[in-house]
Amino acid sequence: MMYLFILSALVNDLEQIIQNKISKVNLQINRMIQEPQINPQMGPIIAKQLQNIIKQPIDGVHVMFNEQDVFDIQADIEGPVDTPFQGGVFRCKLILPPQFPQVAPKGLFNTKIFHPNVSEKGEICVNTLKKDWNPLQWSLKNIFEVIKCLLIVPFPESSLNEEAGKLFMENYDEYFKRAKLLTSIYAIKQDGNVLKGNNQNVNDDLDKKNKLAQTQQKKENDQKKWLKRI
Repeated sequence: MMYLFILSALVNDLEQIIQNKISKVNLQINRMIQEPQINPQMGPIIAKQLQNIIKQPIDGVHVMFNEQDVFDIQADIEGPVDTPFQGGVFRCKLILPPQFPQVAPKGLFNTKIFHPNVSEKGEICVNTLKKDWNPLQWSLKNIFEVIKCLLIVPFPESSLNEEAGKLFMENYDEYFKRAKLLTSIYAIKQDGNVLKGNNQNVNDDLDKKNKLAQTQQKKENDQKKWLKRI
């Protein structure tokens, strides 16, 4: 009798779990139906622009092409020379709204950066993606070029990072040191072209090589000790 009671309770719990999962799936489906999606006709246009950039690349900007999702627009931007970002590589992402191109995309740095026009969350403030946006005359190439130029010439008057903007205006040397420090921590390229950063996977190839060298050294030391004993 006790076994039947336990079995019945387990069945009821299982039915409840299944029902909860079905409810979650239905909720996700309803959200996908209700939320506006990007016009699928924009797909080929985006893909063509990305392919053109890959064929004729922007100096210091390496665009990635995601064949599975052309709306996943990302690029690695090299820190310009004679800036505190020199030597760093910054992963940038463009987020297209459902109303694109009538509404401008949002720019986001996935790599942490200390810059007046980039918020702590990585949001980018640039007029090309704000008041100067033209839905009839736009190109991904121009957007990435403008973002790269922003690393050379910040606009502290319209700062998203108030601390960086204030330092830039009042104590440029301190701003330079701070930005360079964060670049060295988060944006330095490692082996395998993987970035070390807050939102990037840390490449462990160096660790593997070091461990391999240590293992080899240990074997050699053990062999020497064995030979001495002989």
